[in-house]
Amino acid sequence: MRIATVLALALSLLLGAQAASGRDLNQDEALKLKRAGRIMPLEQVLEEVRKYYPDAQLLEVELEEEHHIYVYEIDLLTNKGEARELELDAQSGRLLKDEEDD
Repeated sequence: MRIATVLALALSLLLGAQAASGRDLNQDEALKLKRAGRIMPLEQVLEEVRKYYPDAQLLEVELEEEHHIYVYEIDLLTNKGEARELELDAQSGRLLKDEEDD
């Protein structure tokens, strides 16, 4: 009985962590959202990013849905060799998060 309780608790924590991190959208979903005007084109979002880090190297971009909000998660390498993770609201382009990436 005790092992079952521990396993149930571990599973609920794992599922909760996955839900909190958001859901990655695929390219078909992103295209539909862009055509519907619900998200900005990636090119526009990257223009916003260049305002903060003009010489940074783009490493990765993901479109996620977090708490019913679409978010571009962008990983960069700055010209100072610093890895950064940015999150921008995919509808407005507003910067939501800018932190050093581990």
